This record gives sequence, structure tokens and C-alpha cells, in this order.
Amino acid sequence: MQNGIKRLLIILILITTVINTANAQALSDSMINKIDQLFKKWDKPNTPGCVVGIVRNDSLIYSKGYGLANLENNIANTPQSIYYMASISKQFTAYAITLLARQGKLKIDDDIHQYLPWMADFGKKITIRNLLNHTSGIRDDINLMAILGIGPDGMLTQTQALKILKGQRTLNFPPGEMFSYSNSNYVLLAEIVKVASSQNFRSFTNDAIFKPLGMTNTRFIDDNREVVKNRVPSYNKTGPNTFKNNYQNIYTLGDGGLFTNLTDMAHWIMNFYNPKAGDAKDIIQLTEKGKLNSGKEISYARGINVDSARGWKIFAHNGALAAYNTMVAIYPDLKTGFIVFGNGGDNEIYSKPTQLAELLIPDIRKNTVPAAAKRDSAIAQLKDPDSFKQFEGNYISDNGYRTKFSIAKGKLWVNKDNLLINESGNTFSLFADPTATKYIFSNNKTGATAELQSRYLDRPSHLVKYSNDATLSDKFLQTYIGTYYSPELDCTYYIRLKDHYLYFANNLHADATITMLGPNDLSGNNSPLDHVSVIREKGKIIGFELNSGSLMHLRFNKIAEEPGL
Repeated sequence: MQNGIKRLLIILILITTVINTANAQALSDSMINKIDQLFKKWDKPNTPGCVVGIVRNDSLIYSKGYGLANLENNIANTPQSIYYMASISKQFTAYAITLLARQGKLKIDDDIHQYLPWMADFGKKITIRNLLNHTSGIRDDINLMAILGIGPDGMLTQTQALKILKGQRTLNFPPGEMFSYSNSNYVLLAEIVKVASSQNFRSFTNDAIFKPLGMTNTRFIDDNREVVKNRVPSYNKTGPNTFKNNYQNIYTLGDGGLFTNLTDMAHWIMNFYNPKAGDAKDIIQLTEKGKLNSGKEISYARGINVDSARGWKIFAHNGALAAYNTMVAIYPDLKTGFIVFGNGGDNEIYSKPTQLAELLIPDIRKNTVPAAAKRDSAIAQLKDPDSFKQFEGNYISDNGYRTKFSIAKGKLWVNKDNLLINESGNTFSLFADPTATKYIFSNNKTGATAELQSRYLDRPSHLVKYSNDATLSDKFLQTYIGTYYSPELDCTYYIRLKDHYLYFANNLHADATITMLGPNDLSGNNSPLDHVSVIREKGKIIGFELNSGSLMHLRFNKIAEEPGL
């Protein structure tokens, strides 16, 4: 009898514990109403929308779809809707590499040529770690394809991406010198997984990650013809209540390629604090911040950003392609995560995990530094404005970044609305944040220059003053016309002269008017050749380099004086 009573008490205690745990996990009606308000704009019956998930401990405590997954067939978004993940895929690729390293099948600091012997010798060792941290200097395959032009099938596939990468002979920068986000890094990592595991990438990730985590609706896909049940298409808004299909035209692996749903992604979030695929050491490796050759730490780890929010550590990454907007944010110390996937091309999706955190994550930050006294903009008044007139004008950096300095009411401004303070001599800082950015001006025989120093840059950027000369003669412009060929891309562009203007022309792109940013800097309006630097030999033009944003030193040789047909 006593044993029966004891057994009954134990059962009652267990039931009470389960009930209390369930109540602790559940969200109140008022909290659910607040969440619904955050996503009200998508909670409509005739628009694309999103799915939202909140993970706490080992449960998906909130999951809901807003708007339509499919406009043509009036299918609603649900937690089971299958979304394309875009760059969220990268953390799974990085985890596959991490698992293979633990198995002894590769080493993170191995030279990539050990697994990819067909890649060119760039004269510098590139490691798997460089690929994981985006410090390899290898150019982005998607940007390269934009220059080359997508072929008749309209798709960038894994095969095409690898063909482009096999042709590369130069880098944006020496490995380890800078962080520069490049999808190519993860395309190559997927190939390394294949070689090191002796399995194709899809099979290895399925066996090593998805099956152990119970992610039964998740897989990598590089074939646009594959049938995917419950797949969500994406749409662009064209009017107040009108939309058009935005077809996915990139099917590469590693950098993207992952298809999943909200309920499966919840299992992946739990793996960060309760690993079932791999172990805690693997998660530590996955989330270890990268470092540059200089020793400077970067926030990018392996396929995921590591930062802090509201005083807590946060792991986060987003994705964007073809009007898909995806975001996952994990607070590992709180065993909490937020998931938002959208199919309407709305960048507002990316702010939603932060807003959810404001509702559910306590802010433990302490303001230990006294707030700075509000500064008076009068301190930006120049004592002798005329002495700085020489630095007014338009400037361009080696990667095509443009900025403008102007003096108004005795103060120096950058891009019209950012006020600068004269620290000393020709050194200026931002009024709004003097420790963030500095401009150091100088003047020499070639003209005015400025060195841009910022905590957001891995190294200073050199800016050169330029002027647009609208009176250039046709005789002068004719020195630029010709046929230009890139052996790395096997791609040809033409520079033509028509009606007193130069144009970039290519068989797969519309003609683009060229803006002259000085004699050696050209910009193609609405063209992949946004900024090119002219190369001269003894004063004669022999080619140009594409130096635009994250694409640097892609050379085009002038192979004919005539611009072709």
C-alpha cells in the first residue's frame, strides 16, 4: 500500500513538473498579440508574406505563417512551407567541414589545393580556414557571372560556377589580409566536403547533420528541375496590390542551395546548445571568430556572425536571393532562437528577429560609461574656410567608392549631410561619431587626396579627387575605343563612341553609357562594369582593371583598336 502511495506521489510530481514546464514554455495571449502586431503588414489574404518561429530550450514555442506562400493557387504560408535559405546555407556547409575535421579527414589549415588541385596557383597559400572566414581573396562567382552574363539557360549552376573559378588567376587581395564576403568560398567548401568525405555534398550533409537532427524536410538542391513538395515561390511587389514572380536563377551548393521549413530549422537552432549532430566542441569551433594576418579579430566565424545583442552573445546570419529574405538569430546562453523567412522581397524581414528579442530577451547591458554631453555643432565651424577650399569636390577610391566633400556656411560636409570636425591640420572626423571615421587630406602634384580611416575597414582607403569634364573631344575619346578581353573570364567587352559619348558593349548586356571620372577611371551606368581603372603603357591604353566593390584587379587586355561588331 505504501509503495502504491509513493508511486502515485511520484507520478503526481512528474505530471506537475511537465505542466509547469509547458506553462513556462508557452507564450501569453498578450505576448502573442504583440508578435502578431509586428507582422501585421503581411497578415493579409492576397499578398506574399512570411513564417515566424520562436525556439526556447527544446521546443518551438511559437510558429505561424502570415500571408500567402503561393499567390497563383492561394496557398497560405505555414510552418511546413519549404523555403529557399540563400546564405543561411553557409553555416551548414561550415558545420560539415567542422565535422570532417573532427573525423580527421581534413585539417582547417590545409591548403585548399590538397583537395582542389585544379584551382590556379595564386602564389599564396589559401587555407580552408580562409574560405570559412571569407579571407581568401577569391572573387565572388555571382558577381563574376554578372559581368560574364548568364547563358541561354538563365541559371548559374554549380558546374558553371566551378568553371568560372577554375579560370581565375588573380585575387582581390592576399589571403588573410582582409575580410570580404564571397560566395565562391562556400562553393569551394562544398567541393572540399565531397572530396574529403568521398560522398556527394547532399548525401554527406543529410547523413551527418539532417538525419541526426530529425530535419526530415531539409536538403541541399542544385537542380532547378527537382520537384520540391510545399516549395514556396517568391514575388516582387510591382504596385500597391500587384506582384510578379521572381524566379530563382542561382542553383549552386555550399553558398546556398538549402531548402527547409520552419519546424526543421528549429532543430538546427537547438543543436547550438544541445548538440545531437556532432558535439559541443564542434559548436565552439563553428562559432569561433576569424582573425586576419594582422591579428585583428573579425565577427565572422564559420558561416555565421558572432556578436552581442542586449548584453547577450548572439549567432546570426541572413539570406537573400530572388525575393527570398531569410534570417536566423540564436541566443545560445538563453537557449532561445528566432526564425523569420519571407517570400515577398521585403528587407524589413531582417529587423524582425531584433524586434522579437526586444519583446522576449531581457536587456542586461549596463551603461558603465557616462553619457557624453551633447555637443554643439559650432565646434565644426572652420576658422579659415578658404584654406580648405582646395579639398572640396568629388573623390573616388581604388574600389570605386565615391564621396563628395563640400563647404557650406563655413563648415565641411561629406556627402552633404554628414558634418566633419577639424581635429588638427588637415585631419577631420565625423561630428556624429568622432572615433569611428577620420579623413586626412593632402595635396600634391597630381591633385588632392584623402585617406579614409575607419574602425569598419580592415585598412585605410585612399581617395583621389576627380572632376567630370563634359567638354572632352571626340579625338580624345577615340583613344579609349577598342576590344577588351579578360582571359580569366573568357569574356569580351567593347568600348564604342557614339554621339560624343563612350559606351560599354557586350553580347549579353545592353550598351551602357560611360561616365568619365577622370582620364583613368570610367564608370558604366547600369553596367556590371561599375568602375574600371585604365591601364596605360607609355601613355597608351593597353587595357583596364575592373575594381568595383568586392571585385578587384580583374584584368581586361586591349586586343584590338576597333570595338568589334
